[in-house]
Amino acid sequence: MSRPRLEIGTSVRYGDREWSVTGIEAALASGPRIWLAGKGREDGNETVAVFGLAELLGDASFELVGGPQRLRVPQMGLLSTVSEGERWRAFALERHVREVETGHPMLVGKGPVRTEYDPDSTTLAQREQAKADELTAQGWEDVSRATVRRWRDRYHADGVWGLARKRGGSARLSRAEPRVVEALRALLPVEAHRSRSRGWKKRMRKEVQWWLADNHSKDSKGTVRVPPQSTFNKLLDTVEASLGLQGTVAQRRARAARPTPPFKPTVALRPGEIVMMDSSSLDVMVRLDDGVAGRLELTTAVDVAVRGLWGVLRPAGSKLTDVAVLLAQMMTPMVMRPHWPEGLAMAASVVPHERLTAVDERLKDAAARPVIVPETIVVDQGKVFVSPATQAACESLGISLQPVPPANGPAKGHVERPFGSVNSLFCQWLPGHTGSSVSERGSKVEQEPLWSVAELQALWEEFLVHWHHRPHAGLRHPLMPKKALTPNQMWAALLPVAGYVPVPLSSDDFVELLPVRWQPITDAGIRFDYRTYDDKCLNSHRGQDSGVRSQRGLWEVHYNPYDPVRIWVRLPDGFREVPWIHTTSVGLPFTHHVWEHICSVVERTGSRDEHEAELVLALDDFLRRAARKENLSAAERRVVAKSRASGAVPVPEGGISVLDVPALSFGLAGVYAAPDIDDETVPDEDDDVFGLLDDEPEAGPAAGESLILSDMNPEEDRWLP
Repeated sequence: MSRPRLEIGTSVRYGDREWSVTGIEAALASGPRIWLAGKGREDGNETVAVFGLAELLGDASFELVGGPQRLRVPQMGLLSTVSEGERWRAFALERHVREVETGHPMLVGKGPVRTEYDPDSTTLAQREQAKADELTAQGWEDVSRATVRRWRDRYHADGVWGLARKRGGSARLSRAEPRVVEALRALLPVEAHRSRSRGWKKRMRKEVQWWLADNHSKDSKGTVRVPPQSTFNKLLDTVEASLGLQGTVAQRRARAARPTPPFKPTVALRPGEIVMMDSSSLDVMVRLDDGVAGRLELTTAVDVAVRGLWGVLRPAGSKLTDVAVLLAQMMTPMVMRPHWPEGLAMAASVVPHERLTAVDERLKDAAARPVIVPETIVVDQGKVFVSPATQAACESLGISLQPVPPANGPAKGHVERPFGSVNSLFCQWLPGHTGSSVSERGSKVEQEPLWSVAELQALWEEFLVHWHHRPHAGLRHPLMPKKALTPNQMWAALLPVAGYVPVPLSSDDFVELLPVRWQPITDAGIRFDYRTYDDKCLNSHRGQDSGVRSQRGLWEVHYNPYDPVRIWVRLPDGFREVPWIHTTSVGLPFTHHVWEHICSVVERTGSRDEHEAELVLALDDFLRRAARKENLSAAERRVVAKSRASGAVPVPEGGISVLDVPALSFGLAGVYAAPDIDDETVPDEDDDVFGLLDDEPEAGPAAGESLILSDMNPEEDRWLP
């Protein structure tokens, strides 16, 4: 390497083109200028351009054609990481390489050139061999002509740093066969993106051999030999580390799905501006029924501006109704429970309670928790979040729904991180804690004194209120940057800026969020899942076209999986509720899960109407046996346990009745209200088949409270209003 020397006629390469120096102006106040001439890439015509010398030499694409490499300053920062002996050895090798290439060991050649290194009388190969013989005679070990050639290649690529002996992966990669490294770099990313099991390293060695046979079998350099297994294993680890593919399959998949850096923080300046939703299994076992243990699924929503947390617990997968419940939780104040400490009340917090109560009377007895109206909701590709019904409902409420790319957890990190906080602050303190993986799970978790779903739900609601009193490291005020604020404090700070507008939701708003089907209205009514729904409000629309061309004239029908005894049909005048024709024939509540079980065990023998009647009789018999806990098989006990858990989340006193009706809501699956029942007709605790009784039955039924009247006469039970 030497300093570039420019003179008239010198050929240079600049900007992917070759030029010839045609003029040099040195005596200028602005600095020397170089005149270059070259042929155009498109038309081939002669082009003349003028460049400043500093601009030309500072461009990375500039080089002399056929001349020496550009001068490099020694990388002293990197050289400081090796021992002093290695540094002196690298500088000595630099002098040897220069002597082989130019005849002079120093950058500025002075003195005579030794005969064996004279470029005018010897070839480069002869000079390389002479240098190898000289160093061998001086006592250097394992120095051949190929060694000198590798020194030259490393010096041209990395300067003095390339001549230093490094320990670890970089040295291993530089010594390895380039085509083997190429094969590993081609195969490893494919393995990671396919999310294959890691397997043995012997398998990867075989795949490398096959890849080399397919891609380099006719290579002029000859057959490529794969290193021995022990050497290959070390090389594989090094290449994996260089590609960021080390670790478990889950870690590799997470890194592969991560968006390309650099990352920018998600900024939200007002409550509700950005809300993120996600679902995950809760690391706690619960007691469903008759000792059946199971896990719940937690669907959460996090407001980015105030880090508010809302969540819904369900036993088996997220349902579309969970989105409705989450929206109701965010947009509706939570009423204080009788057993909660007074410090959790909004009146005792930093929130301007009196001013807010003057705007929204619902906040009078509310717990200290933010009440927001979402503007944008960020979700993953889960079916419950990207369903057409959710999209249409969010659009009708003025909410923008933004799905993130598949398998891209970092895109919604604000809602992913709270799952870890829930495990550390809530789950690990409960009996039945399963840990985050099987390796952390106890051997007898199912035998611990597990909580019921209702008990866990009550504690979860209180935990959500406590969450908003806990300082969050991501919440800072510009005037107090060193103090972590609580979600309630941040909400109180943003209220004067963003304001507060109460948004009371009607039952139609939540019906929009229910699962949707498109069905015809026939003379028999509306039929699906072996159930028939009919009402006089359908009379003028039987056999008629809905006018929705994309659905072939079918009618929009919304249903609640936790309440199969009624549906909602969108008619020209709005949603109308249509009951199941056999509602009065089934005296106890049930869910869609129970109905699916009945349909699977009852064989169809007659017409559709006869089969539906048989299903109703079988359903009623099953529910009554479940109420008495008699003659139930193991499969039926599992069905009862899951159904009880699905509908066992009672609406607490002052809680949210999602459909704004006293008896039937998302949390109460088809239960009938008993407004004028004497105290002696209240069933015993053992008769609470699906966990829908109030937590304190001795206080007597509250207004609109849902009861299961299994002790009443069966015939009277059938004709409850």
